[in-house]
Amino acid sequence: MAGGYSNGYLNTRFKVRNYEGKIKMNNLWILAQTDSGDAPSGITSEPISSDEQTTTTTQSDSDTPAGPMRRNPFGGTQLIFLALMFVLMYMILFRGPRKKQQQHKQMIQSLAKNDRIQTIGGIIGTVVDIRDDEITLKIDESNNTKIKIIRSAIGRNMSKDKN
Repeated sequence: MAGGYSNGYLNTRFKVRNYEGKIKMNNLWILAQTDSGDAPSGITSEPISSDEQTTTTTQSDSDTPAGPMRRNPFGGTQLIFLALMFVLMYMILFRGPRKKQQQHKQMIQSLAKNDRIQTIGGIIGTVVDIRDDEITLKIDESNNTKIKIIRSAIGRNMSKDKN
């Protein structure tokens, strides 16, 4: 290897102690290329002993790409899974609340006199009068108590809901 590294891979094994104190062998791959034509062709290897390092050199052809083949991190199945996650997030975060808002708006627009309703504050009463954004409720029959609320304060229509 006069003039530097040979074309190909350099595989070096070395010992590392893990957190339990056990020795494990790790590989270190180095890709190098040189202009010299006297590089060895083929694969060479040496046996591993307890205190030595092993070096393996592989000659690469000029037609083949040097280095291991890399996979696309967002391959076919992973891309489909990612798209499905975005669709699911859209359904949960945006479509569900919008659908509830539309149902609530439709319920408020369909209110009529003598409907029994519950406000978001928990007051139950009967609709007496409906104006633009104001609804008058009769909450007590015995002493004819009435209150005025805005449309957005209505929680549900109890005469149409069977819950």
